[in-house]
Amino acid sequence: MNTPGEPEEMSADLVRPYVITNGRGLPDNDQFNLITLVTTSDQPRPSQLDPEKRSVLDLCSGGLLSVAEIAGHMKLPIGIVKVLLSDLSSDGYLVVRAPVPPAQLVDVSLLQEVLNGLQARFG
Repeated sequence: MNTPGEPEEMSADLVRPYVITNGRGLPDNDQFNLITLVTTSDQPRPSQLDPEKRSVLDLCSGGLLSVAEIAGHMKLPIGIVKVLLSDLSSDGYLVVRAPVPPAQLVDVSLLQEVLNGLQARFG
């Protein structure tokens, strides 16, 4: 029976993220942003693994996925996914690849010289 002022049902969505991370927040050396790419390592999986961590490994076993994609597939907040990824990465089950930096603009005169050379060579 509910006490006065207590909601009829406790929403699982309110408690679940806290439970998934065991109440932990992101570590100080958070290496993940939305476009960080993640895939599984060759290390064998342990037999006992939280369901959410198992889901992350299942998702990432097909190739590289970004943190944002993992969060979208799992329907979990980014912060929760980052904690899971941090745990799996520190345990050696994931390989993390930093996002590719944006390309720097090439000098237009260099491109013109390449084009002139190609036209001279191949007409």
